[in-house]
Amino acid sequence: MAVAKTTSRSPWFWIPTLYLAEGLPNALVASVSVVFYKNLGVSNGDIAFYTGWLYLPWVIKPLWSPVVDILKTRRQWIWAMQFLLGAGFAAVALTIPAPHFFQLTLAFFWLLSFSSATHDIAADGFYMLATTEREQSFFVGVRTMFYRVATILAQGQLVILVGKIYNRTGSYASAWSWAFALVAGIFLCLGFYHWFILPRPMIDRPKGVASSENFFAEFLKTFGTFFQKPKIVVMLSFILLYRLGEAQLLKMAQPFLLDPRDQGGLGLANDQLGLIYGTVGVMVFIFGAVLGGFVVARHGLKFWLWPMLLAIHLPDAVFIWLAYMQPQNLFAIGAGVAVEQFGYGFGFTAFMLYMIRIARGEHQTAHYAICTGFMALGMMLPGMWSGWLQEHLGYPHFFVWVILATIPSFIVARMIPLDSNFGKKTAPE
Repeated sequence: MAVAKTTSRSPWFWIPTLYLAEGLPNALVASVSVVFYKNLGVSNGDIAFYTGWLYLPWVIKPLWSPVVDILKTRRQWIWAMQFLLGAGFAAVALTIPAPHFFQLTLAFFWLLSFSSATHDIAADGFYMLATTEREQSFFVGVRTMFYRVATILAQGQLVILVGKIYNRTGSYASAWSWAFALVAGIFLCLGFYHWFILPRPMIDRPKGVASSENFFAEFLKTFGTFFQKPKIVVMLSFILLYRLGEAQLLKMAQPFLLDPRDQGGLGLANDQLGLIYGTVGVMVFIFGAVLGGFVVARHGLKFWLWPMLLAIHLPDAVFIWLAYMQPQNLFAIGAGVAVEQFGYGFGFTAFMLYMIRIARGEHQTAHYAICTGFMALGMMLPGMWSGWLQEHLGYPHFFVWVILATIPSFIVARMIPLDSNFGKKTAPE
């Protein structure tokens, strides 16, 4: 059914920039903050613990998502959050030189994480309201691509830029201040752009307080039906444990690549990290994810579940080799990271599709949001303690532990319900 609009503006004018704006703060808060604090001398334990908490807004996002429906339009939420994100990144840039920069920047990162999670809710809802069903199908790949482009810009190009500024100034504090100031400017521009360019679909209206008299009853009913699904404990265990090893690896991979060799790391500079991990790594991740979607569409998720489990976990052993051998050849390091990231992308497909499988039925949108909350929790808790564990074990033994931590996902995968046709392109709906 086509959505009524007051403008015929093409989705090409706003979908790419909207999902660029959605992907940038997520990558900056969840991943680039690790590099930022590492450059400024914060310990691995503190980095993992405190940046791990930044996942919390995405964990509890389903709890306040109805507020976006009740108050104002999604269009208003989008550009308001983009202005707030711009102000938040400007505040980070200004407080980096301060004596208590760690506490101050962390507080603003908290503000940014809540703003980003709220922006996600509004943007995804607006996408459904401002496009027809045909446009939604066509642009789903476009929005995913630009979300990943944002990741490359944040983890790759911005980190490379910081490395180049550092080479000129000799100060990471100055380099990161300029980088976050640049990001702040980008979000202010995006806010103004979307203020004018976003369409105004007639259906994008706040529900208002009057229409939410039974809000809490419906809210509890939605949650209740989710937890009444058959084998829900097993399925939630799968979400929480599927990336138990990977969650710890992701939090410590960049500190390992940056740490000096006498501390067990590989001693890369920021520009080398941005190229190897933030650019090449993300690109092969995307390729693995696309390939995963293609093969599942041909044979179904049940056929590919175990190959994908092996693909996401076994390449983690590359970091054991890197930690023990500490190769100096950048091509060897890059190839190792590429192998791990390709396997991560390929195996991640099974995880995302299974969340869709769990959410099927009544309240599908809300139930999928709950799944993403558990997904974020599964990343947050293991990531928080990974720095403390690495400091006690050292990098070689820590990466061995990462491999051992993948075992529970294989155990729970044997118990999850999964029909043979799920995920096939030709499967009946």
